[in-house]
Amino acid sequence: MFEHDRHQFIAAHALLRLLLQELAGGPAGAWRFTAGSHGKPALHPDHGLDRLAFNITHTRGAVACAMTLDHDIGVDIEGVDRRGRLLEIADAYFAPDELILLRNAPPAAQRSIFFRLWTLKEAYIKAHGDGLSLPLDRFSFSLSPPVIAFAPGFPDDPAVWQFATESPTPTHIMSVAVRHGGTNTVAVAPHRVTHSNIDRLMTTATAVDNALPAGQTMGWRL
Repeated sequence: MFEHDRHQFIAAHALLRLLLQELAGGPAGAWRFTAGSHGKPALHPDHGLDRLAFNITHTRGAVACAMTLDHDIGVDIEGVDRRGRLLEIADAYFAPDELILLRNAPPAAQRSIFFRLWTLKEAYIKAHGDGLSLPLDRFSFSLSPPVIAFAPGFPDDPAVWQFATESPTPTHIMSVAVRHGGTNTVAVAPHRVTHSNIDRLMTTATAVDNALPAGQTMGWRL
């Protein structure tokens, strides 16, 4: 509906295609995708890259793409200056332990804590693959380091998950969730897109957009 949202959407998908091109070669516009039952995208089987998993996210002023081999992954990024009644949102969606953590924090720290918890929860449900069908108040996070816990009867194991949170800009918080499926430590290695290759990113976006049939956009291609 809004132009800035369209730009973020296109930039996130262009970033994905650019990273795939760097990883496996071939034209950025040639990648094809499928969607799971809850809409999570994956590479089309014809590419023969079944081991590769990815996830993208975008918000005002930032986009991110996370990739792994052999592990489910989710990423979420949010602007900490986003407006809204954060405590009311937390009351509606956070688990009791998270609400206690948030409300007991000094007022000056509550915004940062809220978005760390929110991005962790979003990254987890995106990595899990079932999206918002998962009840957000049935799992919770502690911070420093981020660790997940599940309510009794919740069908998941905290031992197979690893998380990382960072601030890629002074006004954004990003979290990554990885289902590593074992006891090995999973390192999160950020790969930042700098101003030196922003032109290439947007050239990719333009080229892919221009190659699509009339009426389509690169975002909907995914």
